[in-house]
Amino acid sequence: MPKVVYVGGSGQEHAVDAAVGESVMAAAVKNGVPGIIGECGGNASCGTCHVWVRAEYTELVGEPNELEQDLLEMAVSEPRDSSRLSCQIPVSPELDGLTVDVPPEQP
Repeated sequence: MPKVVYVGGSGQEHAVDAAVGESVMAAAVKNGVPGIIGECGGNASCGTCHVWVRAEYTELVGEPNELEQDLLEMAVSEPRDSSRLSCQIPVSPELDGLTVDVPPEQP
């Protein structure tokens, strides 16, 4: 199982095993990762699963689509070039070790 690491604002890391095909958001919610709310259940309509993808993984996770980009622009925490909605990142074997930073505030 691929491992995903979520880093909170205080630097505390939460590493979880995620099933292939599961979203990075679903893995976080299932494992009680602080700061990932997933209010809309992964339908890309709320922005409460905003993360900043670490540089070494940005190419692997790809760019946000237009709808996701619109939601990111409304995020409470400052959107960055590496911003993604974690509900839109499917876990794959290539993403083993994926590390994302969780913003201090979600919408």
